Amino acid sequence: MSRTTLPRLSLAVTAAATAVLLTAVPAAAHTEVEADRAQALAENVTVSFHAEAESDTSGIKEVRVVLPEGIAPADVAYDEGPAGWKFSATDDGYTVKGPELKTGTSAEYSVVVRQLPDAREVPFKTLQTYGDGHVDRWIELDENGENPAPTLKLKAAAPGAKPVSPSPSVSASPTPPPAKTTPAASPQATRVEKDDEGGLSTGAWTGILVALAVAVVVFAVRRRGGSEQ
Repeated sequence: MSRTTLPRLSLAVTAAATAVLLTAVPAAAHTEVEADRAQALAENVTVSFHAEAESDTSGIKEVRVVLPEGIAPADVAYDEGPAGWKFSATDDGYTVKGPELKTGTSAEYSVVVRQLPDAREVPFKTLQTYGDGHVDRWIELDENGENPAPTLKLKAAAPGAKPVSPSPSVSASPTPPPAKTTPAASPQATRVEKDDEGGLSTGAWTGILVALAVAVVVFAVRRRGGSEQ
């Protein structure tokens, strides 16, 4: 083998080894998550996030998170974060935002989760927005992807741990039950009600009047007959 061949072979081997190493090392999530108790079904867990600044020209002004299955927006409360930043719930997660941070400053904040789900890991898809409108999207569920979502790995649930009842969600005022309606009375029923108002039915009154008329006629006939004699 010639002397010129050896350097070329060494370069080829080095390049191949470097490619293998780069392929084997998973991409690092530039938004990281950790918890004080990373355990399935753990309650009132403080979950902390570190959103690394990726821009050299603008600072982070907002972090939006899509919650994983098993954690509802109503189950998350704000703990602490950058000065002036505020927390607000969304339909599928929450946002933490405020005055634009200094360029190069990472956004660090924490929330309290009512209960972690019964799972081995929970991803928190994250979108961080800069003052110039640029958005970093850490949303891939593949940890080897280019933009992996920060994922919290959980230990198995403690013996006897059970899911708590769901938190009440904010919703519109419940629709009042329909008012009870009285069905329209039939003509026959109306007649009966009117008849009852006088204490006697119309038929009863008719019978009485007929009887009185007959009595008057009989009385008149008998009186006339007596006067003729």
